[in-house]
Amino acid sequence: MKKLILSIVALLCMNVGSNAQSVYNEIRDKAKAEVENSDSNGLIRQINQFKLDALDYLMMKMREQMPDSTTAFLDRQAYAMNSFVNHFIKNILESNDKPEKQQIEMIKQFMDASYSNPLFNDTDTELTLSYYSNAASPTRFSLDTDWRKALVAIESRQQ
Repeated sequence: MKKLILSIVALLCMNVGSNAQSVYNEIRDKAKAEVENSDSNGLIRQINQFKLDALDYLMMKMREQMPDSTTAFLDRQAYAMNSFVNHFIKNILESNDKPEKQQIEMIKQFMDASYSNPLFNDTDTELTLSYYSNAASPTRFSLDTDWRKALVAIESRQQ
């Protein structure tokens, strides 16, 4: 358990650069490395698989629907997604000693913030809600999320 908590804390402390598209690339590269690391904890691997899938989805949809968007937009979305997921993990760890009802409410707030702030309004819900509808997933969020808005929504709810 101690090793798991240390791994999660290390995940939260990822430094992210700020050159053109470097934020996106750095978050993606670190997530991919964790997913491919056979020594990595299964939970850490699952969280990073979500990050990798969310970033790949973001890039794919931006190329389709927003071909003229800037790399700065992509970087801001990637940074917000990473912050959102890390904020969620931090809240999970901090709520460990709270009643189950309170923990479930906190998880629902994060799920709602993700679901209620779509970026592309994608109708392919089988894809976009694949993590959201999977009760076994530690990251039950929609892939079609405006991560900046979702992060603001969750921060405003928790004040």
